[in-house]
Amino acid sequence: MDAALSPVAAPTVPAPIMPFDAARFQSTVAFYERYRTPYPAELIASVARHLGLRYADRVLDLGCGPGPLALAFARLGLEVTAMDPEPTMLEAVRAAAAAAGVVITTVEGSSYDLPGALPRFRMVTMGRSFHWMDRPATLAGLDRLIEPDGAVVLMGDRALWAAPDYRPMLEELGDHYAAERAAERRLRRSSAWAPHEAVLLASPFTEVERLARIVRIERSVEDIVGLALSRSGTSPAVLGDRLDAFTDELRARLDALAPEGRFEEVTEISAVVARRPGG
Repeated sequence: MDAALSPVAAPTVPAPIMPFDAARFQSTVAFYERYRTPYPAELIASVARHLGLRYADRVLDLGCGPGPLALAFARLGLEVTAMDPEPTMLEAVRAAAAAAGVVITTVEGSSYDLPGALPRFRMVTMGRSFHWMDRPATLAGLDRLIEPDGAVVLMGDRALWAAPDYRPMLEELGDHYAAERAAERRLRRSSAWAPHEAVLLASPFTEVERLARIVRIERSVEDIVGLALSRSGTSPAVLGDRLDAFTDELRARLDALAPEGRFEEVTEISAVVARRPGG
């Protein structure tokens, strides 16, 4: 006889919280837009189909950055609001929307401002941003914002394989040149850090599933340097007068690691979809 499935134990709440810094990504805008792994259009369409989104349904992109998700869902005809605490990120959203010929409403604010005066939404997306929030409190706020049949969608990416693997070197250089952010990196790698899925299972949004696409990516040395500078822990603002030393050493070590200047990755880009029971 099969063993009965038992409910997943909820993580300790509140989960660890990263310090809030509204200007955390201020100096990364140009690098973020160019060097972060893009979200495949096929995955965006799969999320919309899976949730049964219809023309002009309202979507909130929370912690939108320069707006890759906001732009992708606006192109599907959805009514998108992009929210971020960093004004330069919102400027990038508006520029991208104008270039694409779509309408996106921008709101300066963060998860700590929810629910505020916002309307209700069918879907709230967070692309590589949920870990910067008070996750249980954010989900409680979203429970008041999301329509009964709506969903939270967490989008991100993780490298499954890289050759040659430059990632340990990025971590090492980050710890050396930006030691003040090392505690944040260690926290997210520690057993104290509950994964997003566990936090969702302790929230009102307990029906959790994953949609994903697996892609092959090729990066150059300059792509990896740009990727490093797009991260808050090794941003130009954090590195300050150590910026040139960091990028010089990174380029030299990447050149030694791959003299031909090519780095290949297999990456999973995923959407964790969470709904209320029966939603």
